[in-house]
Amino acid sequence: MQKYNGKSVFGGIAIGKTLIFRKNENQVRRKHITNTEAEILRVDEAREKAKEELQELYEKAVIEVGEQNAMIFEVHQMMLDDQDYVDSVIHMIKTEEINAEFAVASAGDNFAEMFASMDDEYMKERAADVKDISNRLIKILQGNSDSGIQSEVPYILVADDLAPSETLQLDKSKVLAFVTRKGSTNSHTAILARMMNIPALIGVNYDESCDGKDAIVDGYEGALVIEPTIEILDSMKEKQQEDHYKKKLQLELKGKDNVTLDGKRIDIYANIGSVSDVAAVLQNDAGGIGLFRSEFLYLEKHTFPTEEEQFQTYKAVLENMAGKKVIIRTLDIGADKQVDYFGLEKEENPAMGYRAIRICLNQPDIFRTQLRAIYRASVYGTVAIMYPMIISVDEVKQIKEIVQSIKDELTSQGIPFHDVEQGVMIETPAAVMISDLLAEEVDFFSIGTNDLTQYTLAIDRQNPKLDPIYNAHHPAVLRMIRMVVENGHKGGCWVGICGELGADTTLIEEFINMGLDEVSVSPNLVLSVRDKVRNTNLSDPTFHSKKSREVY
Repeated sequence: MQKYNGKSVFGGIAIGKTLIFRKNENQVRRKHITNTEAEILRVDEAREKAKEELQELYEKAVIEVGEQNAMIFEVHQMMLDDQDYVDSVIHMIKTEEINAEFAVASAGDNFAEMFASMDDEYMKERAADVKDISNRLIKILQGNSDSGIQSEVPYILVADDLAPSETLQLDKSKVLAFVTRKGSTNSHTAILARMMNIPALIGVNYDESCDGKDAIVDGYEGALVIEPTIEILDSMKEKQQEDHYKKKLQLELKGKDNVTLDGKRIDIYANIGSVSDVAAVLQNDAGGIGLFRSEFLYLEKHTFPTEEEQFQTYKAVLENMAGKKVIIRTLDIGADKQVDYFGLEKEENPAMGYRAIRICLNQPDIFRTQLRAIYRASVYGTVAIMYPMIISVDEVKQIKEIVQSIKDELTSQGIPFHDVEQGVMIETPAAVMISDLLAEEVDFFSIGTNDLTQYTLAIDRQNPKLDPIYNAHHPAVLRMIRMVVENGHKGGCWVGICGELGADTTLIEEFINMGLDEVSVSPNLVLSVRDKVRNTNLSDPTFHSKKSREVY
């Protein structure tokens, strides 16, 4: 048995035989030519043919993975017209009197190396795109065609790397999973793989001898196991059966509305911490992202993330969500989430200390950088912003002034942006008690039940000694939620819950009865909450209205 570790792009279990995909490297030899104009004409014709092929791939991708994720093939078409790239090819043909194939290969290598050497992760990933379009041109110039992978039986695809076009052309009915040595979790190939629901690993330094052998891909643990033992195989089969059950539930509930038997509706969104989590959001058919914990961008770095880094992250999430709402919570550092480079002083009670919006308003440069990134990304989807740890109307008014100055700044710089819904998190008893006033200032409320319960009950939720008396169902907490819903609706706000209580299926009936508009839960809980909603009937006389009256 051999085990190779990598990084998971998409979860799941696959069991089958491996098939190593070895690319046609389009061996190119340098040749001296005398008619340079004829070679340039060959390049122009190959570019037109390549754009036709990419248009066909785009149309196929729109059907299979949606318009936003198919855009890579439009980008590749535009790259074929990039003047710097084209000029480089033509210049080499004219000055060195070399054949078109060799000029394209050389230009492709040069531009790919240039992109790969950049500090920006997004630009580094463009190196693979340049190689992809160059290989396509060379293939056309040599008169070769896409052969794809031919196999009569399902297989685990193992490759050094996969270009987006190669990924899309796979026969999905035959591919059990894919494993690559190269690639990144934010690459176009990774995005397509998630959309195709194929378990996938990257960064796996496999041995070529694994070709054709029995194997397991564990997309949860990020492992490729070659020739597994009987015990491991049996264990993985059990895990796979659990997956099959979940997928069956998905097939039954995907695309279904979140409506009770008596016609009441509630939106079910998902909580995420990074771009890679979007795969689970889409797989579980969430209506949107109700909480994007943006602080993970800061927690994963050793210095403040730049505006461009944040912009690329938000843009990637919005593009993947293809128009579904994404609610980004602004920086919520402090309390149990400490970052060394912020230089925060040690506090006796950090949960009630210098954290979240307090940091943002006290250090506006950090806040403005994040807001600019969000507004710049807003043109790529539907985004909303919510601000954590609000305790006063004055805080909201300060935020609105900063937001307006950001919008004025972007307008003066000619940078496009869309209108963005503004919301606040209701996490403190203070915010609950002034929720009628806050509703006049914002578009929505999102109730953070974890902190709200902690502050309401005066119980540190990080203290295990207090677990026996930590009660998220406490009447005080439930009354506060009802108050927020009522005040929000009176003021024209929609109201959701993004804390753990939103996934408590024993309270779904209560929340719907309160008039709650949305719950946002872990992606893997979306369908179980949907199942509970669809089997709820508030008009049923057995509904526990007596309990509701007692609590409220």
